Amino acid sequence: MKIKYELIKNNDKARHGILHTNYGSYETPMFMPVGTLANVKTLVPEELKEVNSAVILSNTYHLWLRPGEDIVQKAGGLHKFMNWDGPILTDSGGFQVFSLAKNKKKDITEEGVYFKSHIDGRNLLLTPEKSIEIQNKLDSDIAMSFDECPPASASHEYLKNSLERTLRWAKRGKEVHSNENQSLFGIVQGGPYEDLRKESAIETVKIGFDGYSIGGVANDGESKEDMYKAIDYSIPYLPEDKPRYLMGVGEPIDILEGVQRGIDMFDCVLPTRIARHGNAFTHSGKINLKNLKFREDFTPIEDTCDCYTCKNYTKAYIRHLLVANEQLAGRLLSIHNIRFLIKLTEDIRKSIDEDKFIEFKNNFIINYKKSSK
Repeated sequence: MKIKYELIKNNDKARHGILHTNYGSYETPMFMPVGTLANVKTLVPEELKEVNSAVILSNTYHLWLRPGEDIVQKAGGLHKFMNWDGPILTDSGGFQVFSLAKNKKKDITEEGVYFKSHIDGRNLLLTPEKSIEIQNKLDSDIAMSFDECPPASASHEYLKNSLERTLRWAKRGKEVHSNENQSLFGIVQGGPYEDLRKESAIETVKIGFDGYSIGGVANDGESKEDMYKAIDYSIPYLPEDKPRYLMGVGEPIDILEGVQRGIDMFDCVLPTRIARHGNAFTHSGKINLKNLKFREDFTPIEDTCDCYTCKNYTKAYIRHLLVANEQLAGRLLSIHNIRFLIKLTEDIRKSIDEDKFIEFKNNFIINYKKSSK
């Protein structure tokens, strides 16, 4: 089946909904953990279930290079290959082409993007058709259109040409999309410019997709203000009966700002990435457990957290693991960080139901920013 979005309750623009998928129905707003190479780093599916993960992400570019989409297809598709019985979204590979290409050298043409593999330097070509073909074989529940990901510093003229190319690529991708059980999302681009975001959103909706994403908001060098502008300029032109996905965003405050503007879905590598460096989300801001002051702190990361890590381990123990370079530290912190963001979305949904979202958001931000830990 194609995914379906059902609105339960709205509090101004903030929306509490249900995303109906091939693998069950899940409430939004939601945070989606990223499993780039068909795994969320260091975690097994049972742990993802325990933190209430719903949709998880994998990446077309990476799986195309290793192990190859044909191997995943022979395994029975991505769900069986990675032993995940929940919904999966696959990125188109566009962002990775622009961010990981060896030496960042690439040639963008109407056909697609020529670039060198970041693994072995091979010459590669990724086109809209190829991206969709790979995703069809991966058999994810949600596939993404192939788009150009311009730098945050790009000019208005460049961004206009870029979004128009992305629209042409979106049409080509939709024409070859052949997996009847897979939904296809369109991507809105246009940088921080109101006229370009409006044009991109309107024209993308005309093509017709199962959901809509706002892209180009997690690029290096982009300000928070530009990110929020991009959302504000796009949302009014997206249909209310389709899910809205803000790509690559996972900072707690950014999730709150996105929800206030009408976003339903978020993803980011942030919770597992900062975990590997010893950082943990708390309601008083991020803390680094490598800090000496945690050496004799025999309390959990957060007393109120219901995750496995906080129920069983102390800051002192996790700090010991970090100092000793034990991989368990990153694993335990990943469990906590993912649960923190998922619990945040659960609390957001409750506040929307109670018509208290703005109050909840403001209180969260005050507490999150006040600590100097």
